Amino acid sequence: MLGSVLAAAGGKGGVAQSLRRLRLRSRDIDAALHVIGDWLMRNQRVIRAIQWLVVVVYFALLIVPVLLPLPTRVEHIWTNVTLLSQFVFWGIWWPFVLLSMVLVGRLWCGLLCPEGSISEAVSAKSRGHALPRWVKWKGWPFAAFAGTTIYGQMISVYQYPKPAFAILGFSTVAAIVVAFFWGRNKRVWCRYLCPVTGVFAVLSKLAPVHFRVDKAAWDVWKKPLGGAMERVNCAPLVPIRTMHGGSACHMCGRCSGFHDAVTLSRRSPNDEIVHVAGSEPNPIETLLILFGLLGIAAGAFHWGSSELYVNVKQAIAAWLVEHGIMWPVEASAPWWILTNYANQNDVMTLLDGAVMIGYILVVAICIGGFIGGCVALSTRLLGPWSWARFHHLVQSFIPLAGCGVFLGLSMTTVTLLRHEGLDLGIAGPLRAAMLAGASFWSLWLAFRIAALHAAAVPRRVLAMVPIGLAVAASAAVWAALFWIV
Repeated sequence: MLGSVLAAAGGKGGVAQSLRRLRLRSRDIDAALHVIGDWLMRNQRVIRAIQWLVVVVYFALLIVPVLLPLPTRVEHIWTNVTLLSQFVFWGIWWPFVLLSMVLVGRLWCGLLCPEGSISEAVSAKSRGHALPRWVKWKGWPFAAFAGTTIYGQMISVYQYPKPAFAILGFSTVAAIVVAFFWGRNKRVWCRYLCPVTGVFAVLSKLAPVHFRVDKAAWDVWKKPLGGAMERVNCAPLVPIRTMHGGSACHMCGRCSGFHDAVTLSRRSPNDEIVHVAGSEPNPIETLLILFGLLGIAAGAFHWGSSELYVNVKQAIAAWLVEHGIMWPVEASAPWWILTNYANQNDVMTLLDGAVMIGYILVVAICIGGFIGGCVALSTRLLGPWSWARFHHLVQSFIPLAGCGVFLGLSMTTVTLLRHEGLDLGIAGPLRAAMLAGASFWSLWLAFRIAALHAAAVPRRVLAMVPIGLAVAASAAVWAALFWIV
């Protein structure tokens, strides 16, 4: 076998030459990343100019559609600002910002996010109060994501401009208020309270690039004689010297080269989850992955096409009518509480809203509970019970969770483009390939993590059985959204 490989590569000399080429390419990549990181550090004024351009576009697409009538069915993305805004926000921005987390880490947060730019600018004039305990509550990443996701479904945020204005506008105003009171020249909102900071932190663990910190170089660094003391403003409040992974880093580049110890570098996309996450067990991330990304997100995308939702709602409505209780069936609420667009024949009654919320929560509990139970069984099969090992194994589901949410969000992209007459027959095979790839990636991560906790191969293989069942179940949930329902 080895002989045939060597022959195919041109013998031992050919193999050695190939390895040298690979090392040269690796050095070229490292050098290019180093240059990019230093460019980001030196060109913060250019970056800020780009940030404010994004802010202007953001406010224009957020506010202008609210002032215009809703588009008719004959309007197009290129002829109607409201449809253009819908396409930009929900067809491009959100799905591809999520994808960017996996490709380049939280670069969006550090370089382009309008809320981050605004909050840091406002915080320059902040009152600088000490952060209250409630701001630093560790449960915000899960609670904010869950609340925003469910509320968005209640008011149909993907379909109408007013709900988008309500949710994104409230988030922006809240970021400004937080910046005004706490954190001088910092992004307190982004660090603790942003509804998607937890999701971004989780997905960015898969990024193949990060700012690597050389602690040894940091500790031996000495200020040059006669030189000024170096300073770096880490706006998202990351302790740079002890930064192990990339989940908290906003990739702004300000710290590149700091103390001759911080460098933009490549890494294995598996590295942070396999080798870092286990030493930093995070129960809130476990909740976010199991019951947020795999549970609530799936329920939010499923309910609109679910026969179960319709059947439950009709059964409850029949019981209410039979007992003379009509107000839940007939009453509606303002658009900012439940969808209410009578001119579009789109009105949610109180019963509709209650069953929808219940459906999402039940789906989340069932999916998160089942996957969590499978992971718990695998944890036990690998040895004596360990919460740290349980939380570590849950991290292996990040590729599948991120893929599912991306595919769900991209449904809007596909729908809008098909409305414009584009043939997107490739969407189905592409979805299948992404879902299969993410599933195998999660399985591989789980196997790598299992190898850290059990030396015996049979024990590892046995522990992978419930993990495989959980991956198959989660993939089936997302597959049902496109091919079964």
